Amino acid sequence: MRIFFVLILCCLGSFTIAQNDTSFRQGNELYNQGKYAEAITVYETILDSDEHSAALYYNLANAHYKLNNVAPTIYYYEKALQLSPDDKDIKNNLGFAQNMTIDAIDNVPEVGFSRIFKNIINTFSADTWSILAIGSVFGFVLLFLFYHFAYGTSQKRIAFVLSFLGLFLSLFALLMAFQKRSFENKDNPAIVFAQESRVKADPNKTSEELFRLHEGTKLQVLEEYNDWYKIEISDKTAGWIPSEDIRLLKLSK
Repeated sequence: MRIFFVLILCCLGSFTIAQNDTSFRQGNELYNQGKYAEAITVYETILDSDEHSAALYYNLANAHYKLNNVAPTIYYYEKALQLSPDDKDIKNNLGFAQNMTIDAIDNVPEVGFSRIFKNIINTFSADTWSILAIGSVFGFVLLFLFYHFAYGTSQKRIAFVLSFLGLFLSLFALLMAFQKRSFENKDNPAIVFAQESRVKADPNKTSEELFRLHEGTKLQVLEEYNDWYKIEISDKTAGWIPSEDIRLLKLSK
């Protein structure tokens, strides 16, 4: 009976994939015919089936770009970039789309030791740092065993130094893995979808207005309270924005 249900699920999965492939080709045909709104509708049916791909998001963004839909264009390019971070076409098109936004916000660059530390952390993913930590531990164990059983003084000295170097590297890689994971967990970007949104000092409508943001602006969400998000923009200015005015970029896992 269990095998029967597994077979049914596999058949349904295959049918969904085939149907999505057909819809994707149909969306592309509509796009090539200049029917951008119709293409968006078809692409969104694929998203409704919980299928995500860089190509799908990229094509959705392109269709929205043709219709001058600022926020969805940037949103879907950003989503595509999350799945394919090294894709030059996505990066280039995202740059063009960002020229459509109204808000001109200065970036506050990292300086000094903080910049160096972040550059080191961002060298690898958290998983790669973890693999390096595990590999270094194995190296430490093997070298320490070699030190224990070696007879020559010079061999023991070299093995001892290298083993503790391996231990240091494993601890360092482990620290980098934790830091990278911490950065990833804190990273919670979003795109403003409201044509104009008033950012408040506190999470209520009667609070003092600090500044205004417009559609397409990217920001970081720091915390949530009721129907409000505390946000920070690239110049490190913070405030509270209605949750309905923005859309989170983080992909569901």
